[in-house]
Amino acid sequence: MEYLPIIVLVVSFVGLLLIGVPVAWSIAISALLTMMTSISMLPALTTVSQRIATGLDSFALLAIPFFVLSGQLMNKGGIAHRLIDFAKTLIGSLPGGLALINVVAAMLMGAIAGSAMASASAMGSILGPEMEKEGYSKEFGAAVNITSSTVGLVIPPSNVLIVYSLASGGVSIAALFLAGYIPGILTGLFLMIVASFWAKKKGFKRGERSSMKAVVRTFVRAFPSLMLLVVVMGGIVAGIFTATEASAIAVLYTLVLGYYYKEIKTKDLPQILLESSGTTAIVMLLIGASMSMSWVLSYENIPQDLSNLLLGLSDNPIVILLIINVLLLLVGIFMDMTPAVLIFTPIFLPIIEKLGMDPVHFGIVMVLNLCIGLCTPPVGSVLFVGVGIANTTIEKVVKPLMPLFVAMIIALLLVTYIPELSLWLPGLFGLLN
Repeated sequence: MEYLPIIVLVVSFVGLLLIGVPVAWSIAISALLTMMTSISMLPALTTVSQRIATGLDSFALLAIPFFVLSGQLMNKGGIAHRLIDFAKTLIGSLPGGLALINVVAAMLMGAIAGSAMASASAMGSILGPEMEKEGYSKEFGAAVNITSSTVGLVIPPSNVLIVYSLASGGVSIAALFLAGYIPGILTGLFLMIVASFWAKKKGFKRGERSSMKAVVRTFVRAFPSLMLLVVVMGGIVAGIFTATEASAIAVLYTLVLGYYYKEIKTKDLPQILLESSGTTAIVMLLIGASMSMSWVLSYENIPQDLSNLLLGLSDNPIVILLIINVLLLLVGIFMDMTPAVLIFTPIFLPIIEKLGMDPVHFGIVMVLNLCIGLCTPPVGSVLFVGVGIANTTIEKVVKPLMPLFVAMIIALLLVTYIPELSLWLPGLFGLLN
């Protein structure tokens, strides 16, 4: 039966998720069952096991544990407070000032720490109570925090873009990093516009206008944190070091910064290392399992079958890209970002290459699309963190969340259909093929 592998893959994967099997195990088991449609159990088990191991045998993946560790050091090192203070002096007096501060600070924190969860946790804990004191509803504050925390994943350094580089067969990490800036900032601006209108409509009061002296003072305090982006991206673009080497430099920089701010003490390091190791282990298990599934997909010619099916529906690039975006939005609702990138990149990449779309551009579209999934149930990890910290419920957050979702989708469509938004910066530095 021609479509038997696809049927087995989809039914087994969805079925395992529905009965509560962890995502990594669901991926590995469904890959094994799909493989068994072609060969017997023992060779299939051996093949899948080997692919899990070889999937992790990549120098580029070394960047992930280092960036995870630097993110933990940033989270514990008092960075969030300084970024919030700086954002407050810049835009605190605008309509919905605290909401705008949340967006800007979350973008900076997400970019520096490379983690939407860390950003949502830090911003929710610090800004949430302050927004309530100023009369903002708890649900609105949570909605702004949830959506803005994901935007930092598009702005480098981003672990997800490194994962996409691996899944796509070696698309330049430096090009992907540069390509993320304009789409990330554009999405943040859309969120700020919606938050400002919502705050004005609800009558939330403005903050006080800050003096230039206060702006300069908070900038100086935040400057060492902001310099991490310059050091990491400057070194990569200038060819001084690779993305993997940059991740190790980021760890050293954030460790020194934590000691400089006197927010990290030597006795804190074992716990920070333990938390980083736990996060890294989860991510690596997901990557290994997803790489095995990617190989099985290729072995069973599933990407080619789906490619022919999609291209058979229409030869209009606008329609095909719209279908892919809708499919990815649905995938993001049910699957975490890392396995989604690893599994669906090999499926959609041949299609977008036939359409003449640059793989760097598609990488940004895919990551930005899946960022929306982090804010949606049932697998929206950032949604649950944001709701938990705000001490509210998903049902109450949905209403203020919807306009922000629309803003993110509009930004996604602009990035999808205007390639220059993603490709201008990498092209400027000569990083495109």
